[in-house]
Amino acid sequence: MNHHSGVLEAYQHHHSFGLDQKNTNEKRILFVTLITILVMALEVVAGYFFGSMALLADGLHMGSHAIALGISAFAYAYARKHANDPSFTFGTGKVDALAGFAGAILLGGFASVILVESGSRMLQPRAIDFNMAILVSVIGLVVNIVCAIILGKNHDHHSHSHNDDQVAPSRQSHALSSAYLHVLADALTSLLAIISLLVAKHTGLLWVDPLVGIVGAFLIARWSWKLLRTTSANLLDKRPSIALLESVRQVIQERSSDRVVDLHIWELGAGNLSLAISIISKNPLTPDEYRSLIPSQINIVHSTIEVNVVGENEW
Repeated sequence: MNHHSGVLEAYQHHHSFGLDQKNTNEKRILFVTLITILVMALEVVAGYFFGSMALLADGLHMGSHAIALGISAFAYAYARKHANDPSFTFGTGKVDALAGFAGAILLGGFASVILVESGSRMLQPRAIDFNMAILVSVIGLVVNIVCAIILGKNHDHHSHSHNDDQVAPSRQSHALSSAYLHVLADALTSLLAIISLLVAKHTGLLWVDPLVGIVGAFLIARWSWKLLRTTSANLLDKRPSIALLESVRQVIQERSSDRVVDLHIWELGAGNLSLAISIISKNPLTPDEYRSLIPSQINIVHSTIEVNVVGENEW
């Protein structure tokens, strides 16, 4: 009985794909979330007691980013907790993409708010307490630079490209990308605010501040759109790239007796790929032998290989 159990276990597939382990990305996002919440609380309390609307508004604004960061942190914890739950057919890797998608929507909302508010101030300029506004922006910039450095250690700045010539899949976490872009967006708005406020303070041109805000809104919207495209492609099981499919097809068809008649590759999460392939052959190998032909850098973590034997006259 034990012998049979051992044989069965050798052929069974496991679907945790390493997601049951706590990694450094999760710790970094959690740390950054806590920093953001702490600074948010300090700004809200200080704004209330010192009567500063600028501090109060920035504190509430940081609260929206704390929610986005919290979503990313929750995604890591949820995926880890349920990594071995059999009800998730291919594991919990898609939770990462779902968190990234939600973060991208929030990022787009953030850009929309900046655009509307900047447009309103462009049409109806308001008096600005320059010294307090600059102080708040400097605080925000320093905090977000620190957070960006913490999150940026493992962040691949080219990870959102879906070039059809790309063979190896990106192993970048979508939840990490979402958190990083939120921090980067906040840092950008703080930097642009400092520049525009200094210009407006010394020239009296109040329209410079909302104009720079509009520019920042479009840049953030562009980041949001890129992240939406990447995460939605993952959630909808879009193929990673033509080059990747062709590289698998070529290694299987190097033997003249083998032909690939059906091939599907999709991402399970963070660069982990799944493969389903149908092969016809006059002199077939075993599924494990076909599996060993696929380059390891493609990172196929789950594969289903169908082999059909055909005769000489059927080829």
